[in-house]
Amino acid sequence: MSNAQSKLEELKKRLLFTIFMLGVYRIATQVPTPGVDGAALTSFFDGKQGTIFGVFNTFSGGALQRFSVLALGIMPYITSSIIFSLLQVSFPALGEIAKEADGHKKMTQWTRYGTVVLCFIQGYGLSVGLEQLKSPTGLPIVLEPGMMFRITTVITLIAGTMFVMWLGEQITERGIGNGISLIIFAGIAAG
Repeated sequence: MSNAQSKLEELKKRLLFTIFMLGVYRIATQVPTPGVDGAALTSFFDGKQGTIFGVFNTFSGGALQRFSVLALGIMPYITSSIIFSLLQVSFPALGEIAKEADGHKKMTQWTRYGTVVLCFIQGYGLSVGLEQLKSPTGLPIVLEPGMMFRITTVITLIAGTMFVMWLGEQITERGIGNGISLIIFAGIAAG
């Protein structure tokens, strides 16, 4: 097998892997978060087109409108990355840590921890907010509001964001291009 053929085979494998992982992402956006009335939520979002809800829904590939397990999408990770990038500039000690031999790994790990914290805050806020919402017909969006719904929702949304982050890393390592960017693109394109 020639060098060109082996490179072509490798490219083909990477392309198929990327397409497969993006397909997994799109399927996961269809998995609903437990405890939410999907029909009531959809009718609520139908009345919110063109608002900030619509923008967030677009970036999540429609996952927010369905309140799927991926409703937060990859945005908490991106926000955490931005925060740590700004902290490295603002605090020289963090900038020095980032320049060390294993500094990039440390910053990546801290960014992941920051992602979990942001997911917790956003997930809790969303769960409390959903408990207050009703569809235009007056149906409650949350079937059984309370602390158990909030805990379940927070855990589900953290797991969903971590899964999307893992998918992005796998695409970056074994696929074609930057996985996080491709996931954002797939969400917008699907929206």
